[in-house]
Amino acid sequence: MPATQKRRELDLTDFPPGTVSEYATLVCLACIFDIFTKQLGLAPRTAYSEVKRHSPSVQELTAPQAMRPYFDSEEKNPHCPYCNAAKRWHARFDTYRIEGGKLTDAARRALLKSLPKAEDQFQVVETKSDRRTLFFEWLDALGRRLDFETDAWLADAARAYLERTEPKTNWAEVFEGLRAVRRSQRLETGWERDGDRLFLAPALYNDVLFVQYLVSRSHKYGGRTFEGRLTLMELVRRLRYSGHLDAQGITERDQFDVLEKLVEHMTGGEGAVKLYYIVDRRDFLEKVKTVYSHYAT
Repeated sequence: MPATQKRRELDLTDFPPGTVSEYATLVCLACIFDIFTKQLGLAPRTAYSEVKRHSPSVQELTAPQAMRPYFDSEEKNPHCPYCNAAKRWHARFDTYRIEGGKLTDAARRALLKSLPKAEDQFQVVETKSDRRTLFFEWLDALGRRLDFETDAWLADAARAYLERTEPKTNWAEVFEGLRAVRRSQRLETGWERDGDRLFLAPALYNDVLFVQYLVSRSHKYGGRTFEGRLTLMELVRRLRYSGHLDAQGITERDQFDVLEKLVEHMTGGEGAVKLYYIVDRRDFLEKVKTVYSHYAT
């Protein structure tokens, strides 16, 4: 990302890890202006006014695969995949999704208050979801950024889950120089670090195993965990013999029923969660002016 864009990023340091998701997508203004001027026959000034008011939906901005006129690209000098327009015709939308709740409400209100109000540079959209959906979206995002080619991802997955469950702890400091994560035979709750090893209470350790299984599982070979590769049946057996299922009140015998109950335990049920999407339109508004000047000449 260019340095100019980095300076424009929002300060999200007051939000606990795992409570903010970031999305970025590009839009081809050449495609949009051509629709208004060539297909609809609008004058450039009228087209400019219409395009300037353009407000993409949350679905368009956060879709796993962008649809025309939006597209995704990691290239330094991308071309539009639809009309081959060069980079100067592209505008970027940055979208930030904040999960509502006690942990984020104060920081969210302060952030919204600090945003400029002129010309709709930022738009805020409120929606609702549920804890189960958010959990699996978090797992999906986690899986996309982990490098499964090395064993380091196991500790990274553990840290990501711990950040989500105990966001006030400085986990970057806890994991600094860490060589191993182990199940504690002494702790009943929580965690402790001893030298270069991190010990987790059995319940917390088992939750980490479950997250590792989910994020790496395949239908044929199961998932990889701190305890090796486990099929669902092997994981359920291990959790049952360790007393974890009884401790969570899970009495089902079928492995898939147990899986559902474990997910319910991890997510806290399907309670509603408010989501706040902040759409940064600054780059879009600037680029629209530039493109309009081309059409107006």
